[in-house]
Amino acid sequence: MTRTQAALYSDLDLDLSWSEQDLPERERTKHVHRLHPYLGKFIPQLVDVLLARHFRPGQHVLDPFAGSGTTLVQALESGLDATGVDIASFNCLLMGVKTREYNLFVLEQELRSAHAAVHGSQPAASRPNAYVRRWFAPAAARELLAFRALLEQYEHADVLRVVLARAARSARRTTHFDLDFPREPQIDPYWCYKHKRTCTPVETASQFLRRYTLDTLERVKSFARMRARGRTANVIHGDARDETYGGRFDGVLTSPPYPGLIDYHEQHSYAYELLGLDDRRERELGAAAGGTSRGAIDAYCEGVASVLANAAASLRRRAPVLIVVNDRRDLYPEILARAGLRLDDRLRRHVNRRTGRRAGEFFEDVLVARVP
Repeated sequence: MTRTQAALYSDLDLDLSWSEQDLPERERTKHVHRLHPYLGKFIPQLVDVLLARHFRPGQHVLDPFAGSGTTLVQALESGLDATGVDIASFNCLLMGVKTREYNLFVLEQELRSAHAAVHGSQPAASRPNAYVRRWFAPAAARELLAFRALLEQYEHADVLRVVLARAARSARRTTHFDLDFPREPQIDPYWCYKHKRTCTPVETASQFLRRYTLDTLERVKSFARMRARGRTANVIHGDARDETYGGRFDGVLTSPPYPGLIDYHEQHSYAYELLGLDDRRERELGAAAGGTSRGAIDAYCEGVASVLANAAASLRRRAPVLIVVNDRRDLYPEILARAGLRLDDRLRRHVNRRTGRRAGEFFEDVLVARVP
């Protein structure tokens, strides 16, 4: 028998659940959390509550599935140090840009200089590769490659790399309603379900480069005002299954990828193509390409357990291991046992969903585990 809505909500931790009205998108994507879209991230307000419950200012939190860096950013805002590990080079680039401390005067000079250098008619500085020719209109390709050629002139080239990636995402030849995983380039006008009218594919990138350069500047400045003094974040580009940590941590707060749900590499393929980033997709856990076969699920469980066991070896005694996950396959009791962790509590939360294609009821668990 299907459970009633009242029964479903009676199990929720209401301090970890928000409605769209209580927590609109502009709050969920505050300051540097909107430097670049990233599927599958958890919201900063959830991280805030969990950090306040289980950590004290001055402690050091580890996220071995760091993704876009939400744990690191909110740790810095809450007065903690943080270390994040990720196998994906784009994720590490994004985390580094979000969490770095800047000379804001120099950063503003450079980003405004780059903004002024964007011209719609500028020639490409290099020949576009097959991916760029396929996914971008000729004018957009020229503008993106010209912007890329400017990067090494600046001290804060990594910030501009994130701007370039964000602009490239928006400038692809795709429909407005399918920016996440477009399958084929959209060349002709089409009926747009998002705007309820006929739309045409984007032809240029300069408008996005200009807009996102100044938006990035304002978001970095906003976070600089909110982060605690003297706290640092360390970003490690590596495999958390066998990473050697150089110190002890006061706990883990992480959200592992879900098996077979999101292709975390493919969602940023334009960034890897334009920036020439290190591609380690074959090492990513839970990749959609692996599917959800029995073998893929077993490999996922073994991989996540290895990551958690490796992290647990660098924790202080009784340190909390907080895992945010939609465990609809009930995999995590076995994963925690393999990792040598004991489950102390399982909290249930309602996930804030947008309207449209991402609407609908969705729930997550927050697993609270410890080393026995």
